[in-house]
Amino acid sequence: MTITAPAPLDLNDADFGAEPDGAAWHSVCSLHDLEPNWGEAALVAGRQVALFRLPTDQVFAVEQRDPATEAHVMARGIVGSRGERHTIASPLHKQVYDLATGERLDAPGAPIAAFPARVVDGIVQIAA
Repeated sequence: MTITAPAPLDLNDADFGAEPDGAAWHSVCSLHDLEPNWGEAALVAGRQVALFRLPTDQVFAVEQRDPATEAHVMARGIVGSRGERHTIASPLHKQVYDLATGERLDAPGAPIAAFPARVVDGIVQIAA
């Protein structure tokens, strides 16, 4: 499935306003459109984003572009963990990134962009 997010939500609504860095919240899909421990790609505010739902219904969003190879493949990555940190491993060369922060965990290297994600009334929203 590939998802294209609509225009930003009404920024006059305080609950759906902009993030401090100026990013707006975008409704992307229903939580139930995402399978646990499996990624999906979405186009959000002109950026390719990889979405991940954990079995706890916690949702993460990172850039779809693999920093090491420039290929847009991260939605096909391997969901896992390192201690308490939820991770995604690139499907190409298995570099491991923290899903919440984008930090590369397996070796020094470029991080992946991570985006704030939330679920509001069953709808996944991404700040981008």
